[in-house]
Amino acid sequence: MVTEFDALVRNHTWDLVPAPPDCNVLSNRWVFAEKTNPDGSLEREKARLVARGFEQIPGHDFGDTFSPVLKPTTLRLLLSIAVSQAWPLHQVDISNAFLHGTLNEEVYMRQPVGFIDPGHPDYVCRLRKSIYGLRQAPRAWFHCLSQALRDFGFVASKSDPSLFIYKANSVILYMLVYVDDLVITSTDSRVIQELMVHLRSRFALRDLGRLSYFLGLEVHYTPAGLILNQRKYILELLERSGMAHAKSISTPCTSDQLTQSGSDLSPAFENPTLYRSIVGGLQYLSFTRPDISFAVNHVSQFQQSPSDAHWAAVKRIMRYLQGTITQGLLFQRSADSQLHGYSDASFASCPKDRKSVSGFAVFHDTNLVSWSTRKQNAVARSSTECEYRALATLASEVIWLQALLAELGQSPSTSPVLWCDNLGATYLAHNPVFHTRSKHLEIEFHFVRDRVNKQQLHVRYLPATDQLADVLTKPLTRQSFRNFCSKFHLSEVPLAGA
Repeated sequence: MVTEFDALVRNHTWDLVPAPPDCNVLSNRWVFAEKTNPDGSLEREKARLVARGFEQIPGHDFGDTFSPVLKPTTLRLLLSIAVSQAWPLHQVDISNAFLHGTLNEEVYMRQPVGFIDPGHPDYVCRLRKSIYGLRQAPRAWFHCLSQALRDFGFVASKSDPSLFIYKANSVILYMLVYVDDLVITSTDSRVIQELMVHLRSRFALRDLGRLSYFLGLEVHYTPAGLILNQRKYILELLERSGMAHAKSISTPCTSDQLTQSGSDLSPAFENPTLYRSIVGGLQYLSFTRPDISFAVNHVSQFQQSPSDAHWAAVKRIMRYLQGTITQGLLFQRSADSQLHGYSDASFASCPKDRKSVSGFAVFHDTNLVSWSTRKQNAVARSSTECEYRALATLASEVIWLQALLAELGQSPSTSPVLWCDNLGATYLAHNPVFHTRSKHLEIEFHFVRDRVNKQQLHVRYLPATDQLADVLTKPLTRQSFRNFCSKFHLSEVPLAGA
């Protein structure tokens, strides 16, 4: 607490003033936490003074609160580029980040408990800088950091505002920002050190060296490249769900479970809060585990009123993770920088509303950088319609990735290829063959054919047996599931010292 309070004082976070009449004075509290290493050992203990931002009044002591959040796809794409180019990956942590943001509004807060000024016990803190808990704190900090990066020569990406790009002569430097955690890669390690000097002139920071642990993601380097893994987080989820000693299983879901979870006969699960907590954790695990994407999407649809059947489906996912805890997403070195994607859909697969499920997977050369499983918004009238909707969703993602790569100066030399296993959908993408059964799709998805006509995208047919997105739309047999997962480059993390 003393260390944190001293940092607040050094930063001139507030001025002690008499409380103005009719002002809104926020209360505060101390929050304590332990920060751990990837192996679970204690790194350090932390104390933070947190304002009770829920007491703030909109339009009075806060206005805009938006602050960008890093897109997982952007991080995976940046890792793919860095590995392919053999660039170093560096990590930085900004200390007391939120204390650097300057407030534009008048915000008053009580003096911290345990640190009341004996000479002015009735005074309040008029905040000059943001602190944790304020509604506008993330926005104020991001604006402060953005200005520091612009002063160095960075430009914010239009495709993802959390990505900053520096280009000077033959030097390229990329930085990803997630609140106070920074990931940096560059063609020149010396420029990274110059950036460190610049940032130290503005902020207190910890240079963590080579990227190894970021947002709960463990980074393991191999001769082939690197593997992203969330072993520590899986262990925590297994403990929270009471599944730490459960027997492992070979697939995360079955067709029978889909039927059972769609039934209204199963009794309500007695602990819906636990259900939501575990499902939320599984959603975060999907960051590096496309193999659980379909199963997690399915159980996520029942968070409002989960049943025992839904909890059984969650436990099956946990049992699958128990047996695959050391698996991670492999990023391999490659001289190519091409994009290609796969889209698939399961027609009318939901037993309750007969909506279809879309799935896509996008590769940056051999590295999987983006994937999705999502129930479609409308009921499709045919398999061609649901497949075309899935293709359109894939096209949107690939177009965005093209724009991002262009900003990074890494544009592919050829147009991306989108693979679809439905002949009707591929025909619709190439030809104006709309008629009474498909004309309602023309306006909504005409942009796919427009991009194809301009040679900006290529749509190709492939057999269902080669459709990698199949695993994202439905349960598969054990052998088929393993086959498709291997093509996603899910690999075992090497043992320490091996």
